[in-house]
Parts: sequence; structure tokens; C-alpha cells
Amino acid sequence: MLKIKTYANTDTNRIAAIGYCFGGAMVLNMARLGEDLKGVVSFHGNLRGVKVDKNLFKSKVLICHGEADQFVTQSEVKYFKSEMDSLGLDYKFKSYPIATHAFSNPDATEIGKKFSIPIAYDKNADLTSWIDMKKFLKKVLK
Repeated sequence: MLKIKTYANTDTNRIAAIGYCFGGAMVLNMARLGEDLKGVVSFHGNLRGVKVDKNLFKSKVLICHGEADQFVTQSEVKYFKSEMDSLGLDYKFKSYPIATHAFSNPDATEIGKKFSIPIAYDKNADLTSWIDMKKFLKKVLK
């Protein structure tokens, strides 16, 4: 059980989770493992994880993905979509052109240059993905 459900101010019928990078992978795994969430949003998170059990899966899912993300390969994207489609699960996959991994982190470009890793901030993808998330959560938490 999610600890958040034990708080008096929690609307236990309207819980969602969002995560970035590793956190994005973890909220996706929460959905795969059957946590009682209305929705999960993964921003530039890994798509690999525990095997999906259709009987446990309750959440609607939004994936916000940078098309130029070198940490999440196109074959992983294809596998993820194929798995979700084959099980008939409710998900939306949003791709942001030219966005890399960590596209929502304003410090990503500087960090990427400093450590020679393929990450960069993308203001357009950051703002668009945030709007996409708000629309998604408004719909799933109504």
C-alpha cells in the first residue's frame, strides 16, 4: 500500500505519480506491479523494467520521451510500445523531436558538456511535456 494513502488529507481515489529519469522508470514499474494509481507520468525515464502483468496493471500511463535520447534506444521504445499494445494497456507516448535525455533539466547542457555525456536542456520539450502532463493528469484524476 502506498504510504500517501494513510494521510488524512489524501484523496485516495485520485493518486498519480510522476518521475524523471530513474524516477520515471520507477513510476512505470509501480504501474507494472499494480500499484493503485490513476496515472503515472515518466519524463525521459528508462522503459525497461519488470514484466507487465495485465491483470495487475491499473494505471493510465504517459511517457514523455526525447527522440534523440541515447540512453533509451529506439529498439527499447519499439519493444515498450509493442508490449503495451499487445496487452491492450492504456498509455500515451509523447516524443519530442531533437530532445535528448534530461531534456527537462535546465542544468543538463552544462552537465553534459562537463562530463561528455549526451544530455541537454530543451526548453520547448520541457514546457510542452509539462503541458502534456497537466492535460493527462486533469483527465485521469477527474
